[in-house]
Amino acid sequence: MRIIIGEDIRQRCPEMTGAAVLASVRNTETNEALWTEIDHFIEDYRLRYTPDSIKLMPSIEATREAYKRCGKDPSRYRPSGEALVRRTLKGHDLYHVSTLVDLINLASIRYGYSIGGFDADKIHGECLTLGIGREGEPYEGIGRGPLNIQGLPVYRDEEGGIGTPTSDHERTKLSLQTTRLLAIVNGYDGNRAETLACAQFIQELLSRYAESDGGEIILFSANDSTLVP
Repeated sequence: MRIIIGEDIRQRCPEMTGAAVLASVRNTETNEALWTEIDHFIEDYRLRYTPDSIKLMPSIEATREAYKRCGKDPSRYRPSGEALVRRTLKGHDLYHVSTLVDLINLASIRYGYSIGGFDADKIHGECLTLGIGREGEPYEGIGRGPLNIQGLPVYRDEEGGIGTPTSDHERTKLSLQTTRLLAIVNGYDGNRAETLACAQFIQELLSRYAESDGGEIILFSANDSTLVP
């Protein structure tokens, strides 16, 4: 799998750096051990942060700025990483979706990055290109129906858009039948070490809860793409 950053994103968000995890997995409806870890983490998280203080998290602040540069209002189309953190800090429980989605949400809250989770076998072609959504471009967000992605960063395969930091597409969403996961950490803060750490944390969670060897990591930025063994 190759991930290419388009010229439109390069110009507006030259600091963009990401990390993708490609791994064989086994998904389940729920995992009690994972939810014990999530609950303990959230309990501690609420002691350290408030809804106001998260605005200063570099990962969240940079994603909001990237939205503005691309032409989208981050308060109206909130990045998923920020939305999850805000939900947690307002005292609401996270949704129980499936083991793969739940562990990606844990990684997103811990690091503040918006993370796309895709069924790799539903992606068309061997390359994803990150660009900016166009006016009238069709896109069906998971649980949202038609979504206006004009001005949003969007990953496209050979058929069209599959993921934005606000919502992934119904076509490539994770299910209980998913056996190959592609998780993409979207970093707009230029912190390559932090996006790598987030990807490695996803690998650890996959090993513990999804019967996976963790797969491989692909680092990518506005300048290059590197496979990490």
